[in-house]
Amino acid sequence: MVYLDYSATTPVNEEVLDTYVKVCKDYIGNPNSLHTLGVDAKKLIDASTKQIADILGVKTSEVVYTSGSSEANNTAIKGICSRYSNRGKHIITTELEHSSVIAPLNYLTSLGYEVDFVKLDENGLVDLDDLASILRKDTILVSIASVNSEVGVKQDIEKISKVIHENSRAFFHSDVTQSIGKEKIDFSCLDLASISCQKFYGMKGIGALIKKENIQITPLIHGGKSTTIFRSGTPATPLIASFAKALRLAYQDFSSKYQKVLDNRNYLVEKLKNEDVFINSNSYCIPHIINISLKDIKSEVMLHALESNDIFISTQTACSVVDVSKAVYTITHDKKRASSSIRISISYLTTKEEINIFIDALRNNIEKLSFRSSL
Repeated sequence: MVYLDYSATTPVNEEVLDTYVKVCKDYIGNPNSLHTLGVDAKKLIDASTKQIADILGVKTSEVVYTSGSSEANNTAIKGICSRYSNRGKHIITTELEHSSVIAPLNYLTSLGYEVDFVKLDENGLVDLDDLASILRKDTILVSIASVNSEVGVKQDIEKISKVIHENSRAFFHSDVTQSIGKEKIDFSCLDLASISCQKFYGMKGIGALIKKENIQITPLIHGGKSTTIFRSGTPATPLIASFAKALRLAYQDFSSKYQKVLDNRNYLVEKLKNEDVFINSNSYCIPHIINISLKDIKSEVMLHALESNDIFISTQTACSVVDVSKAVYTITHDKKRASSSIRISISYLTTKEEINIFIDALRNNIEKLSFRSSL
């Protein structure tokens, strides 16, 4: 098997899985309980939260556990807009956002909120001048992902933050799901940030909203004691402990892991230049994501053709509900390329042998599928 869909989800690290299993067995108490088993579980959660906060450079009180980034995005967006609606109902975002950002924004428009999309340049980067010009006194929130999940465009969140905070009272939220473990992030420039553990070799079903301590939000889930007042429900001790372990391991040997990904990316791109494809990812994209478009072959057709070769890629984000890649269309302005794009997402675990296998299979399938379409 050749797995090239790491941006959709990553395989669980064995050490992380071991931590999860051990905590499941050894910490059976509800961390909200007052007896010894509950106290022990709470101590473990507190220690895990401190480790997570220390790695990210935030306060423990700023970590709000969620089921993943989709919940974190919804909590941030709806929570801010509900709590601070007296400030205004204007929101700014981009055309490159994940569906778990766009969907709650669409919902909020039905409640009278106004959403503007900031202009992007030819590389998919936020136009800072346009951002400054569309910020208003009643702008309540700006939500811009640090890295686009389909093409891999990396935004300069420090510069974006500066423009927002110098020109408005708006809160800045960023979905940093595709950055954690791949890039180092300065959380001090963000008011809110969304994370999912499954993107850095952790367990599925756990994530976090990082929220500045002085910011209040209306929770999505009410009722029941938890680690914070911003998300009710019994804390999942095994998931939280494994979250801390996964995050710590993700940033171990960070430079060498990043260099390996960069080397693999350069090797893959050189190979792709010899094939009959368009490369949509550019120099402003993280090396972990390489998006290409095929000529006269639908992306889903190629996905299943490669799957028959035991090679796994994706067409768009795993959560997308449309056939055309909005991100590719936004950057290329070419609907044909947007409907024939595939995402290859690699890892430090990816080998050059796997890349060679993929390239051979891609070439063979292009020839076979192009021949069929010409009949």
